[in-house]
Amino acid sequence: MGLTSALTTALTGLAAAETQIDVIGNNLANSQTVGFKSSDVVFATQFLQTLSLGAGPTANNGGTNPRQVGLGVQVAEIAANHNQGTIEISSSSSDLAIQGDGFFVVEGADGERLYTRNGIFKLNSDAELVNSTGQRLLGYGIDDQFRLQETELVPLSVPLGTESVAKATENVTFEGTLTPEGDLADVSEVIQSIKLGDDSTPRPDASETLIGVSPLSDPAGITVGTGGVGTLAAGTYQYRVALVDSSGNESTISASISATVGTGGAVSLDDLPAESTGDFPTVNIYRTGPNGSDFFLLDSAAAGGSFTDNGSSPLSATAVNDATLTGNYTYMVTYSRPGEKESRPSPLLGPQNVVNGRVTLSNFPTPPTPETGDSFPAYTEVKIYRNLAGDQNNFYLVDTVDPGTVYTDSKSDADIADLTNPANKLVDLNGPTINSSTLLTGVLKRDGFTYQNAFQLGTMTYSGRKGGRALGAQTFEITETSTVQDFIEFVEAASGIQSLQVDSQNPILASKNLIAGESGTLNPGGYIQDGALRFVSNTGELNALEIDLAAFQIRTTDGSVVTPNLGFGTAQEAVGQSAASDFIVYDSLGVPINVRVTVALESRTNEQTIYRWYADSPQNNASGLEDGVSVGTGLLYFDGNGSFVTSTNNTIAIGRDEIPSLSPLQFDLDFDLVSGLATQEASLAATRQDGSEPGVLNSFVVGEDGNIRGVFSNGITRDLGQLQLARFANPVGLEARGLNLYAKGVNTGLPVQGSPGENGIGSVIGGALELSNTDIGKDLIELVLASTQYRGNSRVITTSQQLLDELLNLRR
Repeated sequence: MGLTSALTTALTGLAAAETQIDVIGNNLANSQTVGFKSSDVVFATQFLQTLSLGAGPTANNGGTNPRQVGLGVQVAEIAANHNQGTIEISSSSSDLAIQGDGFFVVEGADGERLYTRNGIFKLNSDAELVNSTGQRLLGYGIDDQFRLQETELVPLSVPLGTESVAKATENVTFEGTLTPEGDLADVSEVIQSIKLGDDSTPRPDASETLIGVSPLSDPAGITVGTGGVGTLAAGTYQYRVALVDSSGNESTISASISATVGTGGAVSLDDLPAESTGDFPTVNIYRTGPNGSDFFLLDSAAAGGSFTDNGSSPLSATAVNDATLTGNYTYMVTYSRPGEKESRPSPLLGPQNVVNGRVTLSNFPTPPTPETGDSFPAYTEVKIYRNLAGDQNNFYLVDTVDPGTVYTDSKSDADIADLTNPANKLVDLNGPTINSSTLLTGVLKRDGFTYQNAFQLGTMTYSGRKGGRALGAQTFEITETSTVQDFIEFVEAASGIQSLQVDSQNPILASKNLIAGESGTLNPGGYIQDGALRFVSNTGELNALEIDLAAFQIRTTDGSVVTPNLGFGTAQEAVGQSAASDFIVYDSLGVPINVRVTVALESRTNEQTIYRWYADSPQNNASGLEDGVSVGTGLLYFDGNGSFVTSTNNTIAIGRDEIPSLSPLQFDLDFDLVSGLATQEASLAATRQDGSEPGVLNSFVVGEDGNIRGVFSNGITRDLGQLQLARFANPVGLEARGLNLYAKGVNTGLPVQGSPGENGIGSVIGGALELSNTDIGKDLIELVLASTQYRGNSRVITTSQQLLDELLNLRR
């Protein structure tokens, strides 16, 4: 019995040693396996043979101990060693290591939750993080706004190169120096167009008007007779005649003819001058007194007829007008009515050359009768204008006539050019000018003596400049109902002229008026001034508005492009210390938006300096220009040390109505780094803004808290997910599944899930790996001990065999 038990006991020792060698071999084999946890073999005695239970102490005996013989060894446990392995830096950002307790949670077949310390993860074709054997790494995912969804574990993905993101600007930081020195910004730039006419007022059509030299009252054909009986006193009489038109206007006065009579005599004038057209039906006869030299009107007679001067008709007080014209003359006419504005002048009539003569005009145009809705009055007269022999460009009023008359011009240049005479005046070439309700398609601009419509139906593009910098193109649709007021409001808005009092405590200041002949103040904005369009900029040199010759372009309905040059010029130059900064911000879709902030020195006292800032953006309210390009204004305050104190209304709002961006884009202006110290020139620069354009996911990092942060090409980082780890009360009880995977065992307890660093869970190190915790030196020593154990138990078996052999030999 004893030898047999020794054999079986030694056999258990051999088996135990074999198991220990197997475990040690597995540890050594996995000494390079990432995340491997080595195991230790725990032995326990197997069965015992009790020879005696022993006895307790008595009065006669001190007691005896039990006598038991062990019957071998058994493997009580193969315990996994979950001690921390060495952390080693990896070359891949997707490699992960756990520092402390916990396991990565991965998805096994059929959705089974498995656990591992092996942190080698790669991206599969679906951009999911998987381990070397294809199990997906689990954690919290994100929604389309990159917000963590902490409701369930899902496979974590990192869509490199496909995911895009943009960030809307929230803050813009400025630096610079806004000096208290220099001119105060109290004089605005004022620009003004040429005078613009209104096409709704009719222009005389003088194409049928006749112009010519009035006929000469030739005395050569007159027969003078002195044989009659009358009451003339004796003496020599001088006569002059002049043809008279139907309106009473005389043609050129003839040379004098003389007749000598005695007392009681008479003079007959036969074959008086006549004009073939019949426009001059009568003749005025002028005469001197006996032996006199001054001519006075005597009487009238029929043209071509006879007249007898018998002394019965006394001389009138009307002296002869022998004025004549010599030169090259051109005429124009206008419609007029007392108390009303004249029409534009007609096209030029002439030129007509005359030498010592007079000019006759006839067949004047008849003013049209206004109908309901017409804006012009019922004209009743025609005014005649003429240039001077030595001045071909200026036209002076000659006379006012009824439309159906014939008029003979005998007024000298000196008579009509004397503007000190209230009856004289220059023609107004522009005629009735525009008002706010004038239709835009009816606006006229004048080039010399010609007129053309400044605007046409179509899409107008406006590209102005402010402070020498382009404002950005804006469009305006010209329709049949568009008015001058609509145009003014568009230009005012598209130019960023701020006039609304957004801050009643700090209203936008008006400008001094330094324009010659004017007084008072000028409010910023656009309006009509004496038929011209005037725009008053906000104060500050860098707010000065410029509209050049090509600032407006119209693409007409037929596809052609025209340029309505309105001839804007400077009526007053801006004065005032100012600075400007142009920068780009981004909306929620990453669309770049141009913004300009201009500052102007508004006031200063012995305690503080105050600048006003204006903000413009050409992309504001892309669906229209209800608010224009202006997006904000406020004040900046600096104390006596030049330090920034505060600002008012420092939030900018830019409308984004035409695209699906979040609207409005709002961001704050930070002027904390701007100084108010004295410098020669003010300066301002936007040095930082926190928005970004669209970018693609280029890389990612994993933080100690398990957050996977995506790094995009535009520099923005976003959460892509969060690792969730699990720990167990008894990790040794995990069921090994191979491939570095464990499953929850019956003796592990429930998994405690959480983010790294929570609930006793360790932290995660990205771009690192946890190496095997196999202790090779220890295992080699234990291997020696195990092999010694094996050999020792083998000797027991050998010894037992020898003893049995001796026992069998006793029969001999």
